[in-house]
Amino acid sequence: MTNILALLLALNTSLGAAPAAGNEQVAVFAGGCFWGVEAVFERVKGVIRVTSGFAGGTATSPSYEEVSSGNTGHAESVQVVFDPTQISYGKLMQIFFSVAHDPTQLNRQGPDYGTQYRSAIFYASDDQKREAEAYVAQLTKAKTFPRPIVTEIAPLRAFYPAEDYHQHFYDKNPMYPYIVINDRPKVQALKRQFPELYREPVSTASR
Repeated sequence: MTNILALLLALNTSLGAAPAAGNEQVAVFAGGCFWGVEAVFERVKGVIRVTSGFAGGTATSPSYEEVSSGNTGHAESVQVVFDPTQISYGKLMQIFFSVAHDPTQLNRQGPDYGTQYRSAIFYASDDQKREAEAYVAQLTKAKTFPRPIVTEIAPLRAFYPAEDYHQHFYDKNPMYPYIVINDRPKVQALKRQFPELYREPVSTASR
């Protein structure tokens, strides 16, 4: 993992130039169950808010049960609203690939199977598309991972928030077995590998 992180840091240096000051920007990532991915990005400095939901499919305003059937084309995703003056899109991708999920698992993530758990980046602009494609290409060229990267890069056509009980699930249910086994290690990895970016999230009581 140390070698992978070093390569990611080197690649991010070439792709993640400091962004110009501007308004909030949005990034959407899919990397398996959205509980853990949401928990990781909620702890990143420069991230304003994170929402668990669905993207990449054709169904309009799908429910969790519909997406779980695997028939909607949607993937469990997170919408990350961030301040580009504090953190770059490239840095968010670095975190996504290094601690939030395993980009080499096809249509699955850990114990979860199905296209709804696929790895994906849903780009919101041509700039995001170019940066994501370049990032994956360089990771591949550098042979950063022992297996091929299977991350889908697709346009963000719509994002549908999941039900309220899915939002901030990690912080509201810290002892839930799935969280302890599958998601707590991701948060610990963020804190260990990106200490300069780590922050404690806003209390769930104020959300």
